[in-house]
Amino acid sequence: MRIAVIQFAPKIGKVQENIQKAQSLCERLRPNTVDLVCLPEMIFTGYVFPDAAAISPYLEEPRTGPTSRFCAELSARLRCYVVAGYPERLPPAEVDRAELADGRTIDRVGANAAALFGPDGAFVGEYRKTNLYDTDMTWAKPGTGFVTFHLPPPLNTVSLGICMDLNVHPPAFWESVEAGPYEVAEYCIAQRTNLLVLLNAWLDPGNDTEPGAVEDEDEEDGPDWQTINYWALRLRPLWARVAQESGSEHDEYASSDDPRDLVHSESSGGSTGGGHRKPGEELVVVICNRTGTENGVTFAGSSALFSLTRNSGRPRLLHAMRRRQEAAEIWTYPKTQGASAGGRGE
Repeated sequence: MRIAVIQFAPKIGKVQENIQKAQSLCERLRPNTVDLVCLPEMIFTGYVFPDAAAISPYLEEPRTGPTSRFCAELSARLRCYVVAGYPERLPPAEVDRAELADGRTIDRVGANAAALFGPDGAFVGEYRKTNLYDTDMTWAKPGTGFVTFHLPPPLNTVSLGICMDLNVHPPAFWESVEAGPYEVAEYCIAQRTNLLVLLNAWLDPGNDTEPGAVEDEDEEDGPDWQTINYWALRLRPLWARVAQESGSEHDEYASSDDPRDLVHSESSGGSTGGGHRKPGEELVVVICNRTGTENGVTFAGSSALFSLTRNSGRPRLLHAMRRRQEAAEIWTYPKTQGASAGGRGE
């Protein structure tokens, strides 16, 4: 399969400017050269809106709003599937009021949504984020569960989630690495998913560091390994070894200070663990994240492609973008002779 991942830093509230930026990045993509194009969560509106009043002017009608029009036009031009995140305007009958944990009463006027369009430019389906982040809770209603699409080869069974969906869903809590829960991973197992797509506006872990802290230049220029490792860990049931009665089997967790120890990168030249692979066990995961800073919040970038095989003991990282990179990259998997796995546009 050939997946184009679009990562850039949108400007909050500058919808047309952000669309033009995406169009520029996608300009190099040619018809019939990709199977799926992914754009991140709420990529054209921006993400960090403080409340319902602030985001209301940017809520979009499903199927006909700016994000949907962009996806329809791009999918028709490239003759492929296109998926992107956007803030959906709820019909009046669905708008309600809710009380937050801090006691505030808010208007739930929208949904953090994603739209999928097909090779003929027609609407295929949509999804509403189920597990809301704090920012979402100030204006959005949660969805009712994950969604799966049955598409033609090579995409096949595709499941879709948005950012915080990867985390534990309250009121549950993460009991332990072994026990989970791992809602997205368990859903994919039940659905026999071939491709999991996560559209993110995932925060840089540097948001939690002390003000004025100096970041290592190598880390700044490269992928955010802390975030990539966390994504892989939250998908653990898709690659972890099944416990044996003897207790001798264990996952290959990182035991050193190198943040890249959990994931095995294809570019590292190490073993691929192919001996554990059996037909039907592999699941490919594309995580399409945004970058940039918005209203004092910095995003992690580092969009990634994983190959996860149950009982292999370690996730395989196939590709990863840099934290601050703005580009359209085409990732081909499995690699075929003469195929390019990483065209990019800066």
